[in-house]
Amino acid sequence: MTHRIATVTLNPAIDQTVSIPNFQTDAVNRVDWKQDDAGGKGVNVASFLAEAGHKVSVTGFLGQKNDALFKTLFHQKGIDDHFLYLPGETRVNIKIVDNAQGQVTDINYPGQSPTHQDVDRLRNVVQALTESCDWFVFSGSVPAGLSTDIYDELIGPLKAQGKTVILDTSGDALRFGLPAKPDLIKPNQAELEEVLNTRLSSHAEIIAAARELIGSGIPYVVVSMGGEGALFIDRTQAFHAQPPTVEIKSTVGAGDAMVAGTVAGLLGGESLRECATLATAFSMGALSQIGPRLPPMEQIQAMRQLVTVREVK
Repeated sequence: MTHRIATVTLNPAIDQTVSIPNFQTDAVNRVDWKQDDAGGKGVNVASFLAEAGHKVSVTGFLGQKNDALFKTLFHQKGIDDHFLYLPGETRVNIKIVDNAQGQVTDINYPGQSPTHQDVDRLRNVVQALTESCDWFVFSGSVPAGLSTDIYDELIGPLKAQGKTVILDTSGDALRFGLPAKPDLIKPNQAELEEVLNTRLSSHAEIIAAARELIGSGIPYVVVSMGGEGALFIDRTQAFHAQPPTVEIKSTVGAGDAMVAGTVAGLLGGESLRECATLATAFSMGALSQIGPRLPPMEQIQAMRQLVTVREVK
């Protein structure tokens, strides 16, 4: 049976990557090249899962004025588009890539402000998607003006219907989304520290903090730690996955690739250890591309062999 997956992106963006060697503030900078990609965390997750051969639907809020990149992406990847198109423009997030200094600078715009009526329409779309989708991925920030507990509101009814729900967000959106008991969350270490209001200085401390969340009814916690790899934790096991050193072309979508890889592993019935290698390979693949893209799946499978996984007791 194919499990169709729906991703929900409340605050998508066009990712504009511009290459400026030796970028300097307070100076005139010359752009080497630029690339525009349809983005936003849930859009990226959907794109990666579609590349891995999964059937995916997408929803959330998009602006009507600059929707061409998104419509092209959904058409090319065979993604079912259930977005609500609002007046105005989808925000643009600018990433300044400076290969000479090995730096990436992010400039993120605030995004649209959906109305209460827009949220009601979205709630109806998500409910309609329950007829065809068993897995739901909620990713990214909450647009200005929306209640920070919107994820709780959207996830609660899905959990009541026995759906599997993944939540990848941060700050108050994560804090207020936790009571809905998503099946999996993927904070990075700083986001986990912020939501728990504590400093976590070792793998053991991170695992102990994650286990508190697991004890509250969240089955899986994945904590990404940048170059330090990631921890994959459930009630009884914890694995540290360490990728080899890879040349980073762009960090756009690396965390979203990890979410997509974890979902793909769980859907495939893989063990937590195997999910850790697949998710890390997805993330490595995204880091090796400019913009939110993956190399061919054969390369992803080859990358899995390069990931070092050890069980952490």
